[in-house]
Amino acid sequence: MQRLFNFALCLSLSFTSAVSADDASKQAPAETEGMRRIFKGKDLSGWDGDPRLWSVKDGVIHGETTEENRANGNTFLIWKDGKTSDFELRLSFRVSSENNSGIQYRSTHITDDKVRNKWVVRGYQHEIRNSNKLPSVAGFIYEEGGKRGRMCLVGQQAVWGADGKQQIVGSLITDEEFASLFKVDAWNDVVIIAKGHNIRHYLNGRLILDCTDNHPEAARLDGVLALQLHAGVPMWAEFKDIRIKDVK
Repeated sequence: MQRLFNFALCLSLSFTSAVSADDASKQAPAETEGMRRIFKGKDLSGWDGDPRLWSVKDGVIHGETTEENRANGNTFLIWKDGKTSDFELRLSFRVSSENNSGIQYRSTHITDDKVRNKWVVRGYQHEIRNSNKLPSVAGFIYEEGGKRGRMCLVGQQAVWGADGKQQIVGSLITDEEFASLFKVDAWNDVVIIAKGHNIRHYLNGRLILDCTDNHPEAARLDGVLALQLHAGVPMWAEFKDIRIKDVK
């Protein structure tokens, strides 16, 4: 009887440990020491964007389009003082209910004559929307200017293979969990960690997607960081507490 009890106890502890380890792996890691604060709340030093649309308001980056001041195509506020190779990025955002925004990274600043404004970038985008209803929610990876569109949705653990095809290998968060996680009409915290071909997005402390991009042509390993204002319906988006660090 004692042996049976001990076996059951060990089995229970092993299961509890496995569950705890799984839960822990879905939590955002503690902030790395030595993060670089790249917006200090006073002006847009180190950033470049359409001065009609971007400003500092109440200590945060404020981007806004109106009926009078429209964006001529999607336009971006581009960080000029660094790149995003292997990195840890942390910031907070809030956005209007109309339209959408995004956080670009490992992206390319397009300066040819075919673009509609001087601040166009293409590459990976952390989608921003003021919605907690899947799938059109903040957090998925959108390939701005690319062919793959929504290349990794919230909740997915996805691998783009060397054959150029996507495979979903795991699930990270349910619709119900995301609905309770995202703060509508409020500030939300983002962590993006990219190492080699792997990218992870965290929202309010929780892992919401894990994407490995081994696509032979479209995978990106470096590029600029930028914030988006979307063309179309007037909108606003705000960002604060932006800090970044290169990681090995």
